[in-house]
Amino acid sequence: HLVESGGGLVQPGDSLRLTCVAPQRTASYAMAWFRQAPGKEREFVAAIRAGFAYYSEDAKGRFDIDVDNSKDEVYLQMNSLKPEDTAVYYCASGHLARRSKDDYGDWGQGTQVTVSS
Repeated sequence: HLVESGGGLVQPGDSLRLTCVAPQRTASYAMAWFRQAPGKEREFVAAIRAGFAYYSEDAKGRFDIDVDNSKDEVYLQMNSLKPEDTAVYYCASGHLARRSKDDYGDWGQGTQVTVSS
């Protein structure tokens, strides 16, 4: 099971770090973060595998994905947050670091991120 944490209510411009505990996953699988805003499709945010990271255009330059294999954890550092970043953020694992949610078979329950003044 994947378990996310770290979500919350922040103001525009703030930073937030999400954590996903992924037992026996981070060293052998691609790990990714997706997000889903109300009324919208779940969308790709970032993925990492074997040290290579990939980002959506919106996340590039503001977000950073990283893993700690010794802890079986994957992180999403989010900086310069905007109101449009408000969503439920999900951690996922799969065999390849791709941008489609269909390539990931295991998901966490999600953590809410709200960016509002």
